[in-house]
Amino acid sequence: MKDFAGKIAVITGGGTGMGRELARQLTAEGCNVAMCDVSEAAMAETKKLCEATRLPQGLRVTTHLADVSIEDHLKRFRDELAEQQSTDRIHLLFNNAGIGGGGSLFTTTREQWERTFNICWGGVYLSVRTFLPMLVAADEAHIVNTSSVNGFWATIGPSVSHTAYSAAKFAVKGFTEALINDLRLNAPHVQCSVVMPGHIGTSIVSNSRKVQSGTESDRLSADELVLSRQRLSATGVDTAAMSDEDIQALAAERARKFLEEAPTTAAQAAKVILDGVKAEHWRILVGDDAKLLDTRVRQDPEHAYDAEFFESFAKEVGWRLN
Repeated sequence: MKDFAGKIAVITGGGTGMGRELARQLTAEGCNVAMCDVSEAAMAETKKLCEATRLPQGLRVTTHLADVSIEDHLKRFRDELAEQQSTDRIHLLFNNAGIGGGGSLFTTTREQWERTFNICWGGVYLSVRTFLPMLVAADEAHIVNTSSVNGFWATIGPSVSHTAYSAAKFAVKGFTEALINDLRLNAPHVQCSVVMPGHIGTSIVSNSRKVQSGTESDRLSADELVLSRQRLSATGVDTAAMSDEDIQALAAERARKFLEEAPTTAAQAAKVILDGVKAEHWRILVGDDAKLLDTRVRQDPEHAYDAEFFESFAKEVGWRLN
């Protein structure tokens, strides 16, 4: 698919981050967009940003409230899309929605663990199931599933558990690779790609906490403060003399740094993804850190989870060590 003009794209998690930037860049190329998210306000802002650029007459940008881990929400999204975009087919499906959290089988709840897994993996699977007939109905189509470097390297450092997100992203990667042949055999005009970003400047840290806690507040709850103290203590930080406000400030600063000090912006990531689709790449690494990590893990998989491996890599690419 060399040209997006006149096509119809579905984007999950279109309210912020890479989803927002995909919507902006696709509409700028003349592509109709239907996005879903759990935040109506975030989607409204994305739509406003898309429409700030003079769009071709008749171009449609529609927003749909949906939790991608719930199949009925995705079916409602599909039906609303068909009506509002006046179509029975789509050309692009970007399964971009995701959250973090639920890192440990020991220190986080089962509900938190499964919430992360069900969004990051279940949302991809259910979305493909839901929209596959509309993709097959198009003359050409492309599925783009967002995994992560944590889809081939299941850690963010030796002092932090990261099981739910990593397990989900490994599933996304394996599912997409398996889809390549499934599509060739049954729908050869539909292609697929797996996207594996490194550290991208998004609001996933703050957004994930809000989804997990079911609140729109930027401040940690009492339970979250306790967990934050435990995590900090596990990394060697003495929290005894730290007030709750100190913990709140650290959490806010962590979210800010993840967003603002990333080596790759969400806009840059979206361009890499769209260029990869046009080039028909099934495997799209996003960011120099992702490319280097991919090389390192392939070269020395036996030691990929040693502390020395992480420390050496983090130092080279500028990743934080906690």
